Amino acid sequence: MTIKVGDHLPEATFNIMGLDGPTTLSSADLFAGKTVVLFAIPGAFTPTCHRNHLPGFLENFDTILSKGVDTVACVSVNDAFVMGAWGENTGANGKILMLADGSAAFTKAIGMDVDLSERGFGVRSQRYSMLVEDGVVKSLNVEPAAGQAVVSGAAALLEQLG
Repeated sequence: MTIKVGDHLPEATFNIMGLDGPTTLSSADLFAGKTVVLFAIPGAFTPTCHRNHLPGFLENFDTILSKGVDTVACVSVNDAFVMGAWGENTGANGKILMLADGSAAFTKAIGMDVDLSERGFGVRSQRYSMLVEDGVVKSLNVEPAAGQAVVSGAAALLEQLG
């Protein structure tokens, strides 16, 4: 089943890179009582993710927060070390919460997994963005074409925030 507007996000555990190495963060800790912008990428350091998708959220970070958003988070089917390194490389650390969904458990639970094994990538996430209020999906923007970050980009999400 694919997640849709109005659905409550499932319970999940993400890995994040802490000061002393990987640590965990529950979906309850991330979403309960908060307004969160969550965007997903197929893979850290991949061209569209690195050059187009993440930069838009970094450039618009302060504006997004000014619209009443508590947290901006990026999730990918990568491990915490990769997500931590990507956050450090891009300047996202300390701003955007870099969530590792290494086994794709969350991604599969919301029906956003895609099998890219033929291209050598294994199971990954579709590219999307969503606005989540207290764990409930308020808007969902799934990118229709590979290699693009328009529908799921920061500018499109900002329009939804008003």
